[in-house]
Amino acid sequence: MRIFKFGGASVKDAAGIRNVYDVLQKTGYEDVLLVVSAMGKTTNALEVVIKNYFEKSPALQSSVQEVKKYHNQILMDLFEDEKNAVFADVNALFADLEYFLNQNKSPNYNFVYDQVVSFGELISTKIISHYMSFMGIKTQWLDVRNFIKTDNNYRDATVDWDLTQKNISKNVKKKILNITQGFLGSDENNFTTTLGREGSDYTAAIFAYCLNAQSVTIWKDVPGVMNADPRYFENTTLLNQISYREAIELAFYGATVIHPKTLQPLQRKEIPLYVKSFINPTLPGTSVSKGADLEPLLPCFIVKKNQLLISLSSIDFSFIMEENISEIFALLHQYKMKVDLIQNSAISFSVCVDDKFGNFNQLKNILSKKFAVTYNENVSLYTIRHFDDKAAKMVEKNKDVLLKQVSRETMQIVAKEN
Repeated sequence: MRIFKFGGASVKDAAGIRNVYDVLQKTGYEDVLLVVSAMGKTTNALEVVIKNYFEKSPALQSSVQEVKKYHNQILMDLFEDEKNAVFADVNALFADLEYFLNQNKSPNYNFVYDQVVSFGELISTKIISHYMSFMGIKTQWLDVRNFIKTDNNYRDATVDWDLTQKNISKNVKKKILNITQGFLGSDENNFTTTLGREGSDYTAAIFAYCLNAQSVTIWKDVPGVMNADPRYFENTTLLNQISYREAIELAFYGATVIHPKTLQPLQRKEIPLYVKSFINPTLPGTSVSKGADLEPLLPCFIVKKNQLLISLSSIDFSFIMEENISEIFALLHQYKMKVDLIQNSAISFSVCVDDKFGNFNQLKNILSKKFAVTYNENVSLYTIRHFDDKAAKMVEKNKDVLLKQVSRETMQIVAKEN
């Protein structure tokens, strides 16, 4: 079985969904499982719904209607007959969403987040499944929450691999086009969980691992994996082949084409991953597999914006030793700071983090009891794999470099843009 993953950009409108059909016509669709994200910016729109819900805003109902209007337009563009069963199925999902918003009693933001945003993927896959059937492709729609089981760490759930393996291996039919949702799972009480933002790639890898899949293909609006993000760098080059090890390194440092958790289950079973263009599906794209680290071998640039650089120093000039560092990392974990770079000396410790949950002020109050705390907000973390002097000079140009770290293969700088 082959696993195909289509992200929100690929199914943002009726033309995108028709293009998915065209891709399947060119690549074949028997023995294929599609993992599909929410359409376009639906997750963002549902986050507005959640915000209005917690703020008891009068705009709550209108924000729900905006999501409904967006999907109804796609339905009208795809299906001529409003009596098609897809309209009833989508309306039923919106009714479930509104029922939850009216009946929920939990004040837990993360719990509510997962229950609400999940409707993006459920609606998206319902529409696509009906469209494929309408176009003559026999499909099976799967509710991924019946397959991927997790703990109840809402918004960043951990997969129960044994139970998930059992569910998938027993219940996924082959020789048919299966369609399911990315990003979602469920806990032991059958409440919806999510696997972290951009977790649809991970979903594809989970199914691939459990089904011993032939391959995973991530369909993007780019030709494959480039040596740099074209939004921030000029003259980017397509990478034809990357080893699992190199891809994991790039993902760890923040390359956004491949989700960091995606590669580990694939590597364990040596399942190749392809990143291809849904605009030109017959092009070879990039393959990630066992083999040569990088082809062609050239510097790879990664940038992470909106980072936070925290610098700690001991108040009494005592050494920052293992005990202090252990305590600092425990606090970083407690306040859900994603650590991207660390550097320490005898009496100071610096860490560049992603404060995606907005917990820094609470953390700062705790740290200030024991350390002198300074920080720089909205900094950028640049990473160059396989750097050379030319690449280093290019990245440092016109920047205020706050921290620099160099190893044999990798150079990183934390900088303010001038």
